[in-house]
Amino acid sequence: MAIAVLLGVAAFVIVNRDRGCGEDTLALHVTASPDIQPAITEIADGYNRTERRVDGRCVQVTVKKEEAPSVANAISGSGATSAEGIPDLWIPDSGLWLGQLRAKGVQVPEPAGSIARSPIVLVAPSSAVDDLRRTLDEVSWAGLVAAANVAAPDGPGKKIRVLAPDPLQNAAGLGALLAASGVLREADQEDQLIGALKRLSRSLARSPDALLASHQVRSRRAPLGVASEHDVWVYNTTEKPTDPIMPLYPVEGTLNLDYPAVIMTRDAALVKAAEDFVDRLAAPPSQAALRAAGFRTAGGKADPALTAADGFAAEAPDSLPDPSPNAVASMTQSWSRLNLGTRLLALYDVSGTMALPVPGTGADRMRVISQIAAEGLKLFPPDSEIGAWEFSTHMDGQGVDYVEKVPVGPLSEEVNGVLRRDLLQRHLAGIKAKPTGDTGLNDTLAAAYERMTEEYQPDKINTLLVLTDGAGNDDPDGGLSDAELLNKLQSMYDETKPVSILIIAFGPDAPKGRKTMDRLVKATGGELFIAKDVLEVRKFFLEGMKRRLCSPHCDS
Repeated sequence: MAIAVLLGVAAFVIVNRDRGCGEDTLALHVTASPDIQPAITEIADGYNRTERRVDGRCVQVTVKKEEAPSVANAISGSGATSAEGIPDLWIPDSGLWLGQLRAKGVQVPEPAGSIARSPIVLVAPSSAVDDLRRTLDEVSWAGLVAAANVAAPDGPGKKIRVLAPDPLQNAAGLGALLAASGVLREADQEDQLIGALKRLSRSLARSPDALLASHQVRSRRAPLGVASEHDVWVYNTTEKPTDPIMPLYPVEGTLNLDYPAVIMTRDAALVKAAEDFVDRLAAPPSQAALRAAGFRTAGGKADPALTAADGFAAEAPDSLPDPSPNAVASMTQSWSRLNLGTRLLALYDVSGTMALPVPGTGADRMRVISQIAAEGLKLFPPDSEIGAWEFSTHMDGQGVDYVEKVPVGPLSEEVNGVLRRDLLQRHLAGIKAKPTGDTGLNDTLAAAYERMTEEYQPDKINTLLVLTDGAGNDDPDGGLSDAELLNKLQSMYDETKPVSILIIAFGPDAPKGRKTMDRLVKATGGELFIAKDVLEVRKFFLEGMKRRLCSPHCDS
């Protein structure tokens, strides 16, 4: 009888084991960043085979891959997304995306833990590393910014070509900007970042693989990029390039992709299942699998397969402080605003004093300013809309103080068979001072402001840029007074359609007109820059670019 009972129990166990979970399952939906999803899927398959139960139900984990920004957009309910709803458990590549959501006021649970880590590194082909070190002295975030800074045309950017992933779509790209910003802020050099952001916005790689593959292309400048340590290891391991990519660890330290496990579900049973699966991810066998896939543990431990590869550090690099949600939001907003479209009309003073020599340059004011303006033109992408007027007195007949030289329009557009960008460069190359001309600034500003207001483009930052060596208006033949111009600008300014005036004034007389010119720019949310030296104008071009971060609510 006892034998029969034992046989019956054994049969029951065998039958139920073969049935597996049956229909009594609890489905846990996990969405992971594409780089870590294969490893998470492998761990989930092993987890499912153990038939773990929560509240008597068998947990079955399914893992999908989805880029973190897409999931974040689904969670916030704004922006483009291909995500199919909000997962029960979300494993993005970085907590930076959580910071962005929180800065928008979206409630996101605290992570249940960090399941892996991969430092953000600078990257270069092995053949270029020695040249990079000679040019930069040391591998650093400060060096990356110096190489990318458009405001330093004679800097290391002459020898180094910088590429980066899109910081709005890639955590390594965003983390690199935040790391560089923090380092420069500590050194009180944060202004340099604006010039670098502008260059990087025109040097984006469509994906980490595309960035790394581009380093195999030979060029006269050494390539330098940004990626995660894991991406570099995977690329070298799978692609086996003839010129392997080297991870370069910045001397100041770095930020890390930290792969937080975020339990999004509010269902009590699913929360328990998610917590159980996160525990499995943190268990030694799972951590070993993640290390074998090229990740480090949350504590920085790496697999021998990674540390044995050429150039990879055995010890994790020093970590910089994690940026706050506000810092993350500020950086993404800065990036977005710097890359808004541009509609700009430049007004060039060609009065007689522009023919005066600039000591130490062998050129006159007009030539120096035109050369700096030509450099500034290079900052703008092809879809920027830019035009040029010249002003003095009696420029287009008696009493007309200005003349249009290049109408405002896209740089990539042809004007009578010539690209507008080339037309603007030709104009600057040939611009000359009018020997007997005075400075008819007021009438010029009134006409230009009216034109730009009429042609306002809501998807662009609309700006009037004035370059003058005077102290404001100097028109012996009359025209608008300072008070009349101020009233006109105040009546035309519309905060919902802002057109800002930026005046860059230089020369010994410029300070005399500070109060008058300052009132004019303030009426339009603009700013006045007075250069002590004509060569300082280059810096103010960058300051004007920086204003795009706050326009039209800038505090000078």
